[in-house]
Amino acid sequence: MTRASCLAAAALALVAARADAAIIDWQAELQRCRELRASVAPLLQAGEGISAVGRSNRSVRRCIWIQRIAVRKKIPGAEIW
Repeated sequence: MTRASCLAAAALALVAARADAAIIDWQAELQRCRELRASVAPLLQAGEGISAVGRSNRSVRRCIWIQRIAVRKKIPGAEIW
């Protein structure tokens, strides 16, 4: 019986830790993405597609994902790339 309760407590701790890790500071992420977008803009203006830039940079891919989710959740300040 105690073994099962210890296992349940461990599982609950893991779920709680994962829930804390999933919280996103939307405004900070959107600001970081705006700054990244400004730095990537010259590449885009030079003719590189966003998908080519995104494949080469993990931060760009994360920002595209953040923007997509923020637009879907209607977070203020979200814009489509």
